[in-house]
Amino acid sequence: MKALVYRGPGSISVEERPRPKVEQPNDAVVKMVKTTICGTDLHILKGDVPTCTPGRILGHEGIGVIEETGNGVSQFKKGDRVIISCITSCGKCDYCKKGMYSHCTSGGWILGHTIDGTQAEYVRIPHADTSLYQLPSEQDPESYVMLSDIFPTGFECGVINSNVKPGDTLAIVGAGPVGLAALLTAQFYSPARIISVDLDDNRLATARKLGATETVNASSGGAVERIMALTDGRGVDCAIEAVGVPSSFAIAADIITAGGTVAVLGVHGVKVDLHLEKLWCHNITLRTRLVDTVTTPMLLKTVGARKIEPGRLITHHFKFGEILEAYKTFGSAAQNQALKVIIDA
Repeated sequence: MKALVYRGPGSISVEERPRPKVEQPNDAVVKMVKTTICGTDLHILKGDVPTCTPGRILGHEGIGVIEETGNGVSQFKKGDRVIISCITSCGKCDYCKKGMYSHCTSGGWILGHTIDGTQAEYVRIPHADTSLYQLPSEQDPESYVMLSDIFPTGFECGVINSNVKPGDTLAIVGAGPVGLAALLTAQFYSPARIISVDLDDNRLATARKLGATETVNASSGGAVERIMALTDGRGVDCAIEAVGVPSSFAIAADIITAGGTVAVLGVHGVKVDLHLEKLWCHNITLRTRLVDTVTTPMLLKTVGARKIEPGRLITHHFKFGEILEAYKTFGSAAQNQALKVIIDA
């Protein structure tokens, strides 16, 4: 089969690799139909994720069709159309019993990280019964690719962790795909204001279309001052940092009001300064999280009911043979006005 292989920082290639087989009774082999590229894949390419080693097939999102199952799989059969969760869960270990699937002792974020992933023609899924979801048939399947990762991630790591409530003022620092997923799902809780912060006017325009009440372009500096002015010097009740660089975290920490909550959604690959000399007396809560995908069943229902439309974040389509071009497009998102790219396997 053809697969997109990580060869070290800054290097990927399309290669012929052996088709995966069932290795354990709870495995399923899925023939990929559609996949996508995540910001985390770009972090791997930058060298920010040293646990992902050269030779790994990347990707942890997508939809496909069951090709083969182990004899321990009871919820799926050959021919079933499925959504692949970015998080693999055994459902039995202590962490899984707490709903912390991301820390599963034999799973977690392993696809495209410590085992081969979804940017290939076929992928092996361990713990298939608890790591796959039936793909609804009544709607455009591309929307459901967004439920592999960015929507549960934006919702759990961003919205839930920020403790946003009706009437709150929320700031989301970063209007990329996962920041926009947080923007859409934050509206479940009816915040009075949502301030979107980014460096790109095109993404800020998209944020306004999706429900942001105010936008701030941080490219020329002064974002903190403008947000403080928008809030009459008070700051925001909740801040979601959705980029994963020191400057975005600094903005989130500097705009939080006394008693507010900062939720870290971005993938951080270098150290970040935490100014406790300013924050020690500010009564803030700082929360981190790796997505657990415990909310995926709920999100499936909201998409099915058309309460949210994840497909609005899709901007580009590529065939699998064009996946290197897809990486270039997604890696230069601002120049290409790219949000999520769909790769047809």
